[in-house]
Amino acid sequence: MNSKPQPGKDNFTRNLVIVVVVGVILLMLVPTLLSKKTNKDAVIPSVASSAHGYGITYNADLTGVPVIDIYEDFQCPVCAQFEAAQGDYIESLIADKKATVVYHTLSFLGPESIAAANAGACAADEGKFLDFHKMLYVTQPKENSGAWSNAALAASGQSVGITSQKFTTCVTKGKFADWVGNVAAEGAKKNVNSTPTVFINGKELNRGNDYYDRNLFKAAIERG
Repeated sequence: MNSKPQPGKDNFTRNLVIVVVVGVILLMLVPTLLSKKTNKDAVIPSVASSAHGYGITYNADLTGVPVIDIYEDFQCPVCAQFEAAQGDYIESLIADKKATVVYHTLSFLGPESIAAANAGACAADEGKFLDFHKMLYVTQPKENSGAWSNAALAASGQSVGITSQKFTTCVTKGKFADWVGNVAAEGAKKNVNSTPTVFINGKELNRGNDYYDRNLFKAAIERG
């Protein structure tokens, strides 16, 4: 019986393994690269800009104040917990002009996240983003349950005083759907892969109690 190795077969096997591994890497890499592409022709909300990662931005003109970037998904239960813990405080920073705050509404959890983010952008153009934002978290349904259809989201605007046909059309037509994609692409460039994720002056906030304890969150902002 010949026990000597057969180089031809070994080389073929090794090369085949290399090809397969490279192929798998490319398959994994392509979606990542594609996810970081932005659509320059996307319609964006009036209070968003590419300079702030396409996020809904408050107090963009301020200088010398903390910049808080919040990456969230309206369907994310932990984001709802963060909003319950820190939402009022963050809104006070906006109202008192003590911080620039940027809301990046992501769509990790599927079509209803896209629909909700689009509706949030429509609310922003009505000057009602913060009210709508709070309402979505307070009434957050089970993930992808069908509760957040475009029609339902358009109707829910009435609960925060949005009654215009412009808003209804914006939501039902998905006016800002491409913008939602741009927010996701910019988030990918920052390596944001979970929600909520918070940056203060470009530095990611430590996960854990800093997100949910008011004193720790406030101290983190004040440290910058």
